[in-house]
Amino acid sequence: VQLQASGGGLVQAGGSLRLSCAASGRTFSSYSVGWFRQAPGKEREFVTAITWSGGSTYYADSVKGRFTIARDNAKNTVYLRMNSLKPEDTAVYYCAAYRGAGNWLNLATYDYWGQGTQVTVSS
Repeated sequence: VQLQASGGGLVQAGGSLRLSCAASGRTFSSYSVGWFRQAPGKEREFVTAITWSGGSTYYADSVKGRFTIARDNAKNTVYLRMNSLKPEDTAVYYCAAYRGAGNWLNLATYDYWGQGTQVTVSS
């Protein structure tokens, strides 16, 4: 599976962006997908995840109520809608995928990673 993240950009605080994670491979629908982010000088952190069926989603407390993850398996794409953006959301956002059981919070769970897309929120 190859992942391509896109949709990042520069937005003012309070604005919105939608990130996309497009995947190659016929078995993408069997993979759970997570979004992580990494700000300069900080460790990569969990943002949100969605199970392979889309039946369950998980969010970090810092984004709960503002971000929404969704997937369209027919298009091999996972989306991250980000509303009410804050300057502290500024980071490179990465999508990642894994199949089977695993701790969706743990970076080591994920088998495949996209290249990242920059999100910058100005105050």
